[in-house]
Amino acid sequence: MADFVMPERRKVLFLVPSLGAGGAERVFSILLRHLDRSRFELHLGVLQGKGEYLEDLPDDVVLHDLSAARVRYALPSLVKLAWRVRPDTILSTLGHLNLALILIRPFMPRGIKLLIREAAIASVVLREEGRYPGLYTWLYRHLYKRAHRIVCLSDSMVSDMAEHFNVPREKLVRIYNPIDIKRVRAMAEIGENPYSGLGPHLVAAGRLTRQKGFDVLLNAMPYVLDRLPDARLSILGLGDLRQELVDQAIRLGIAEKVYFLGFQKNPWLYLRYADLFVLSSRYEGMPNIVLEALALGLPVVAADCPGALREMKDSVKRIVLVPGENPGALAEAIVEVCGETQRGREWRHSRQGIGMFDLQQVVGEYSKLLSG
Repeated sequence: MADFVMPERRKVLFLVPSLGAGGAERVFSILLRHLDRSRFELHLGVLQGKGEYLEDLPDDVVLHDLSAARVRYALPSLVKLAWRVRPDTILSTLGHLNLALILIRPFMPRGIKLLIREAAIASVVLREEGRYPGLYTWLYRHLYKRAHRIVCLSDSMVSDMAEHFNVPREKLVRIYNPIDIKRVRAMAEIGENPYSGLGPHLVAAGRLTRQKGFDVLLNAMPYVLDRLPDARLSILGLGDLRQELVDQAIRLGIAEKVYFLGFQKNPWLYLRYADLFVLSSRYEGMPNIVLEALALGLPVVAADCPGALREMKDSVKRIVLVPGENPGALAEAIVEVCGETQRGREWRHSRQGIGMFDLQQVVGEYSKLLSG
């Protein structure tokens, strides 16, 4: 009988700007913890070696800090890193970094498989955030098709890439974000109830940017408080719009009912004890925090914005969707769900699974992609 020979581990280089408190960074953190070490040798390249998820990085992941303030300053270091590590596969996330890697690909060792991951609906991001939307649309159309595969977080993102940027559908693969239910539920048990008062206690989370629509949520709060005067809103997250949102709360006369709590290492404790999670975004990729709330039995009211929310609702059902950028509709749904005490109790006591977003299933899909 021939001796069994273990297959050689594939060397994979993950690239991300930093390990800050964003959704893409959290997904990479999860993958780096759970990918099979017998199959993969894992490396992580970051433009800046800092961020809230840095301490979650497993000891056996090789960290490469490029010490670059912007993507354009990191290009020579990225080429050198590719030659030094000589990975079989590079997996990159976020638009500017993805485009840069495709541009410098000819200067890297031959044979590297380049995978790029989009974190949101690109056409919407370019329209809403891009300084030069026409230029970046041209770059997406001409460069993205050069990648080996493009990971999309939803079927709607696949359609967006194909229809707006002419990316061949055979290069597009849909992989949902993974949710580590066991860790979420374990972390939610650490600590005491952070809320006081009668409530209901509403919680929202995300970067304090225009995308997340916290201004819309604040505009909904006077109506909510008119119907539910003991309601309180806690917003978890950091961002450039913090002072603007604080000033808005003061103008609306609701400052004493709204708490800006900044980054929380354990947001799941706030989800566990809240009465409702609210997502008011103008657009999204695949908001993991919604699935984590559902995994903890928390009802969710969300704006029906571009992204994966409809697919998430089709899978896990218990999401109430309302028209986007509509404070009145958002407020009515919040009041209605908070008032339905019986349904709230049923939801709270039935922590459901999350189907196709299950950690092992998603890690398996990434493993297959990285091995191919």
